[in-house]
Amino acid sequence: MGSLRRADASASVAASSGSELRLRPLRDRAGWRAVGEITSATCPAWERALEELSLRMTLREEIVCHLEMSAVTFVDVAGASALAVAAQGLSPERRIVVERPPAALPRLLEMFWPDLSVIEVVAR
Repeated sequence: MGSLRRADASASVAASSGSELRLRPLRDRAGWRAVGEITSATCPAWERALEELSLRMTLREEIVCHLEMSAVTFVDVAGASALAVAAQGLSPERRIVVERPPAALPRLLEMFWPDLSVIEVVAR
């Protein structure tokens, strides 16, 4: 249960490179709202949020979780890879809906993980 308590709290990380990532739970549905940049510097916080999302889906038997990313300005390959790895760990009936990500994320997912059907991207 300690993990679920952390999943309901906000998280923020600022990296020495100047990039910052803030994560907050969504109020109206299961998932997170991300704000900032997802880079190698902020990726550890992103990975923790994705682990919490996967855990929450399993413990609460959620079928769909959302990542609202309209305020994310950049996602690098490390961030896309972390999302793909988290999604690959889900059972086939579950899915992650990525809402309004920066343009690079759908391109990276299509390029490196074209058959990853548990991620649904809802474009800008």
